[in-house]
Amino acid sequence: MIRFVFNHLKFKILKYIKLVVLIGLVYQTPTDTKSASFEKFDSRYLSNYFSGIVAYENKDNSNSLDFFRSSKILIDKHDPYLKRYIFSLVQENKITGAINLIKQNLRKENTDFFESYVLLVVDSIKKDNFDRAEKYLVKLSFLTEQNRFNLIIYETLRQYIYVFKEKRISFNDQNFGNLTLITNTFKRCYLGDINTEDFFLKLIDENNKFDYSRYLFFYLSYLIENNRIDEAIQLTNKIEYINNPILLSQGKNWIENKKYENFKKVFSCKNHKDLISEFLFLISNLYSSQDQFEKSNFYLNIANFLNPKFVFNLALVADNYYLNQNYEKAKETLKVFNKETLFYYWFRIKKEAQIIGKESDDIKALNYLVKEFSKFDYPNLKMILDVGNFHKSAKKYKKAISFYSTVLSSIDSNSELSSDILYRRGGSYERIKDFENSDKDLLASLEIDPDDAYVLNYLAYSWLERDYKIDEAISMLEKAYAIKSNDPYIIDSIGWAYYLIDDYVKAEKFLKRAVELMPDDPIVNDHYGDILWKLDRKIQARYFWSNVLSFEDTEEEMKEKINIKLISGPQNT
Repeated sequence: MIRFVFNHLKFKILKYIKLVVLIGLVYQTPTDTKSASFEKFDSRYLSNYFSGIVAYENKDNSNSLDFFRSSKILIDKHDPYLKRYIFSLVQENKITGAINLIKQNLRKENTDFFESYVLLVVDSIKKDNFDRAEKYLVKLSFLTEQNRFNLIIYETLRQYIYVFKEKRISFNDQNFGNLTLITNTFKRCYLGDINTEDFFLKLIDENNKFDYSRYLFFYLSYLIENNRIDEAIQLTNKIEYINNPILLSQGKNWIENKKYENFKKVFSCKNHKDLISEFLFLISNLYSSQDQFEKSNFYLNIANFLNPKFVFNLALVADNYYLNQNYEKAKETLKVFNKETLFYYWFRIKKEAQIIGKESDDIKALNYLVKEFSKFDYPNLKMILDVGNFHKSAKKYKKAISFYSTVLSSIDSNSELSSDILYRRGGSYERIKDFENSDKDLLASLEIDPDDAYVLNYLAYSWLERDYKIDEAISMLEKAYAIKSNDPYIIDSIGWAYYLIDDYVKAEKFLKRAVELMPDDPIVNDHYGDILWKLDRKIQARYFWSNVLSFEDTEEEMKEKINIKLISGPQNT
């Protein structure tokens, strides 16, 4: 019980810890820090500095930059100041200013952090000064701090600079697996190596364990740069808009419209700046996948500094701002995408709709998307599917079904994509209680992919809710659990299945785990409360039901049921 209470208090405790740390920093004595005593400085500089820190931590980079500028006297007095200032400059795309500031302070110890020398290396590459880049790399090598990402960044930059300078590949380089395959492909492309195509084909092999479909775009660019237009056309004929990355879809669109020159306008593997930019984008993506959005945007902005032509990378910037709930910055970034780049323009519309949903509600978001969608004379299947998904999110299930049906009528009925859309349409039918069509779609989806854990879970849970084919539903859930044993929704479903067959001890084991994984989910807390009640742990049951009432996304109908349970327990007792 205490553990669950702790989970809900954790956020408040972390905020308190941050406050204590900040207070401790303000009042630390000279023996606690390398910096000179803050007592020697005007209080307004300290105030501006700490205001800058707060703004920076709150992702308000514009204000943090203003505060840091107002406290520049601290640049020689407090070591972390320069690093925070540099990061704020880069976050605001003031890369040149950040580099100049580092150079002005280069002889001081407060520039000895990894990112400062990354910036200096990038600056040297941009200016085609590989000798200077090598000089900065030496310093960079001592700042990796046993950080895996830093080591990868340093070593890959070193390898690239060697190729740019010596015009040949070193065969004694460290190997970072698939990242090295990507790097070696681009290095060979840069040198015009006869094996370049073999490396590209290995990279984009559909049997590859990882999805490298992004690099199909660069392979198309390579083919076009070498005037192999017919091969590029043949390749794009095999590519479907609906299930490929936005960058590849944009490339296919250019080729279909014979805009081959657009590839050369944004990227060339013969351009060393473009190659380093793409590498830094990859690093940014890795950080974003770890929810380290500050680091992600840092490397992304440097990538754009090296190759500002490749505006498509700004889609990740917009995504990062969106995930950080910095919606104004996201909207500002999205403005770069216009109708000339059809798929990125559609990405912009979708993201703007999502922002409307966050700032207002799903209905307004849907209305905006539908209005913009209606302006396209010939929408592609990807757009139609997206509109269907928005209708489903807005609980307009009948409309969603209509859009899904349009897509299903136009694709291979035995494809993986068909399985996914049948799942979506089946879920929409289930929401409007058309169980016959729901079961039909979900079973058809499983015929295509019998091991899809999420479809197994959805269908089985639907049957449990209807008290239908309980034994078969439990078998499906056990199969789903064997495939995805750490998925909280599947854990919740199988726990609820055991509850329905009165195996409360086993049910409690699963629901306890589900609550640990999703402490803020209303349904999971409700289910766990029901099970605890059956186990005669009524005080704990009421605790978890009370949680449900405090969650923002708890529907009114559920709140009414919870209020009854708090008084008299579950109605089926």
